[in-house]
Amino acid sequence: MNRPSRRSFLRGAAATASAAALSSRRSVAAATASNTVATKLTQFDYSDVRLLEGPMLDQFNTNHAFFLALDEDMLLKPFRQRAGIPAPGEDMGGWYSWSKDFDPPRNMTGYVPGHSFGQYVSGLARAYAITGYQPTQAKVQRLVRNFAPAVSPKFYTDYPLPAYTFDKTNCGLIDAHQFASDPLALAVLGHATDAVLPYLPEKALTRQEMAARPHPNIAFTWDESYTLPENLFLAYKRSGNPRYRRLAQRYLQDDTYFDPLAEDRNILPSLHAYSHVNALSSAAQAYLVLGSQKHLRAARNGFGFVVTTQSFATGGWGPNETFRAPGSGDLEASLTSTHASFETPCGAYGHFKIARYLMRVAGDSLYGDSMEKVLYNTILGARPILKDGTSFYYSDYNNSASKFYFRDKWPCCSGTFPQVTADYGISSYFRSADGVYVNLFVPSRVTWRQNGARVALEQHTEYPYSPEIRVSVHTDRPETFAVYLRVPKWAGSKTAIAVNGRTVSQDWKPGSFAALRREWKDGDRIEYRIDMSLRLEPVDPQHPNTVALLNGPLTLFATGALESRFSRAQLLAANRQGDAWKIMSNAGPVTFVSFSSIQNQKYRLYHEVAA
Repeated sequence: MNRPSRRSFLRGAAATASAAALSSRRSVAAATASNTVATKLTQFDYSDVRLLEGPMLDQFNTNHAFFLALDEDMLLKPFRQRAGIPAPGEDMGGWYSWSKDFDPPRNMTGYVPGHSFGQYVSGLARAYAITGYQPTQAKVQRLVRNFAPAVSPKFYTDYPLPAYTFDKTNCGLIDAHQFASDPLALAVLGHATDAVLPYLPEKALTRQEMAARPHPNIAFTWDESYTLPENLFLAYKRSGNPRYRRLAQRYLQDDTYFDPLAEDRNILPSLHAYSHVNALSSAAQAYLVLGSQKHLRAARNGFGFVVTTQSFATGGWGPNETFRAPGSGDLEASLTSTHASFETPCGAYGHFKIARYLMRVAGDSLYGDSMEKVLYNTILGARPILKDGTSFYYSDYNNSASKFYFRDKWPCCSGTFPQVTADYGISSYFRSADGVYVNLFVPSRVTWRQNGARVALEQHTEYPYSPEIRVSVHTDRPETFAVYLRVPKWAGSKTAIAVNGRTVSQDWKPGSFAALRREWKDGDRIEYRIDMSLRLEPVDPQHPNTVALLNGPLTLFATGALESRFSRAQLLAANRQGDAWKIMSNAGPVTFVSFSSIQNQKYRLYHEVAA
């Protein structure tokens, strides 16, 4: 069979996209109308929130610039090679390129070629939606245009993780369509779906079910078909094509995952940690699209199990990428048995996603508390990706810990890193019918229309190193609405809110949102001070004397003399000195710092104290 030329392929894709445009718009309207679930809160658009000077903006800008500069031929090479078309450019190496050396688990070079392509496209598309920077949009559209003729079922022949890689490709294409206005993306997604379907199982399979099938090596048992529904539901909502809704329903892992979670049974232990948190977002989308209360219960209960039975004091979870049995003491045991404590960019990305979904549904401050814990104690301290694809992968909570780069180039965390940093803005604020919820306290500006008035809130803060948050109101006319400020569950009794210098009466409590409802005028200001106290958190109930020190949302790490011993009183008497805390141990003074402040020094998270 003659293969179509690149030019004829693009002409056909463009014609398909043009011919489908009208029916697609009608289908999108129908899909939106069928999504009858009304959530308490809604998400702002990427363009509505602008990060201001601070560490989150720095991290976002670093990732945006890095992926904008990546060579496009290198990104496309694995797909072009398998499609049998010219494939110029160097190999990226690591997990991303084909390699005859792939021999899992001994040698992971060539593990999943092209696996993170869709995530890089997604991160760039979101970055364009945030910045409006035209070269970023142009790069996204070039990547989609040049990816189109490289779409081929040949790519998945003897490929270990077809569902995993297609899920990322799907995400990149629907984000290119939604956030970078790519005219070809949905047509290319149709071809990409056709290409992968023969290689997907008939339903979502567990890793045990994958292992029971014939396979050439262990890597073929690691595919994650159970994560597919989230982006398939999103593809349905953005395209209106019912094919994606049917596929999403087909891959909902009800029998072995969502059904027991919906019944409040904790079946997380022994499961792969990140992918099963990621799968909770599929349950959330099943609720939003299908109205399925079962899937909402599964998402809520699953997230609750992660936070209450699996998490370290940092908010991280899944040592060695595996959930542990509550009551087993395995979290404490991991402090001496592994340095792979939390799969950081991937875990933070998955954590933020499901927390945002549940926040939209319930408007519960506990989801914001959870997000900020993960933000300040994990992802914000991740080291940047290096030019050769060397990436930060695991946070280390070992009793003799260090920050280190992952051994393999271009791993999965290189794909989620630009996505999670692009999502900082949309995680910070939510819309309600009567105003705006301030969820994260970050230097930023959010803009929206309230009853026709153009309104903006601007935050200036050095939180969490300072307890003060200053919010200024900008509006082109006086308007009545509510500003909801998250009051963390750990907030002390001296937490205070003032508007234009006048203290607001405390009719709220920690673990809630404080509602400030009034007529707002241009130039009004809110002064919010959160009472931060030092506190101790045990690693698990079985080890109440193995504790971490926290100040507000910050988890503090000892540096230097890691074998120092402390009493509870000594830890709780930590003396703040700038961005560090000094503690006098029996052996002398010890410095404690946040995860973001750690560079090359050894550090320790948990400490044994007397009963």
